[in-house]
Amino acid sequence: MHITSNVPRNDAATSPQDEETARQPLPSWFSGSEYTHRVAADILQYGPIARTTLAQLLGLSQGALSRITSDLLHYGVIEELNPDDPDLSVKKPLPLGFVPKESGGERRGRPQTALQIRKNERTFIGINVRGNSALATALNVSCEKIGESHSIDFEDQNPHQLCKALAELVHACVEDTDRARLSKPVAVGVSIGGHIINDSTVTFAPFLHWDGSVDLASMMTRECGIPTGIFNDLDSLLHYECWFEAGIGIPRFAVVTMGAGLGYSLAQNGQAIDYGDKSYGLIAHTLVDPEGPRCYQGHKGCAECLTNDSIAEQYSLNLGKTASFEDFAHDARHGVPQATQLLNRTCFRLGVFIATVANIAMPQKVIVAGESSFVARMNTESIRKGIESYRHSQAGPVSLEILDDIWDRWACAAASRAISRYMLG
Repeated sequence: MHITSNVPRNDAATSPQDEETARQPLPSWFSGSEYTHRVAADILQYGPIARTTLAQLLGLSQGALSRITSDLLHYGVIEELNPDDPDLSVKKPLPLGFVPKESGGERRGRPQTALQIRKNERTFIGINVRGNSALATALNVSCEKIGESHSIDFEDQNPHQLCKALAELVHACVEDTDRARLSKPVAVGVSIGGHIINDSTVTFAPFLHWDGSVDLASMMTRECGIPTGIFNDLDSLLHYECWFEAGIGIPRFAVVTMGAGLGYSLAQNGQAIDYGDKSYGLIAHTLVDPEGPRCYQGHKGCAECLTNDSIAEQYSLNLGKTASFEDFAHDARHGVPQATQLLNRTCFRLGVFIATVANIAMPQKVIVAGESSFVARMNTESIRKGIESYRHSQAGPVSLEILDDIWDRWACAAASRAISRYMLG
């Protein structure tokens, strides 16, 4: 069998200066000890945060923390807040189970101040590639959007053409930071569905139909002139939730995504658990229904039945005519009996899948996301029944959160990877 690739085997000639630019790794905000970077990251995640609370959280003495924060203040990474600063009204969750100890006795000297990141000192760009479209947004260090999001459609999925399309988005985002009178973005994060090595080389990207290794980070860095990292989209979403959203302070949680494929990723102590083969969709063939449909590999009732194409195929069989996933979603919303029946079955199977994840990984929380997560919202009762059918009767309930699929979230997630690299060095 002969396979034709749209991945070029030889890159076009580039100048030595271009090559040097392409080899630049994602930058770091400052040079310091591992603890200094960790303190900065925790202030980003949990700030505004009191010095005493931060010291307890990290297991540092007040003296050691004071020396580190003095350096960070000098670098311009963090700032002190006065007791009457309105930003102190923002309360982020601390790690699950952590309770700050009250300091005994009367406090002397200056009033206790809180610390927070100087969020507008640096800017970033996040881009998510989805099929033949991409969306980008500019963000500050706190992963807050600057200006509007920008999207682009492209017909040619060739890596060089993709880079040209993404560079247009980068330029639009740079204009947003200029209008906001903020500094030029220091890094770009791009997320795609696929297998990536060293945050740079794509070796497998089924939705882009790539079957060869592509050093996309170097190509993008050359094209847009800003250091670029390439990341798996699901891991990026997990990371974003860890650092900025629903996963803050949760020791272990899982993300399950529904859409063109079925995704799963697990975080431990704020970081995605790494495994070299995890982005190949290893969990998609887990059994969820012994009587379910066969997947393309011949498995009967595996979790592939939760993907858009499989749902469309099942709905077509129910109707006796060809139907798309969009037809199913429309009919399910309007109470068409065949669609309602499949919706109930799909949500029950999703519950079984979530129970399997909960039983094996034992997370404190499971988050459902993806472009088809709205299906889960349509029948949470069947999901609960599916979970309960594969859990011990005395086991605690599974903490479950279903996220709306906002495309901006995936672009922010890509930027979050670049931000964390910038913070941690």
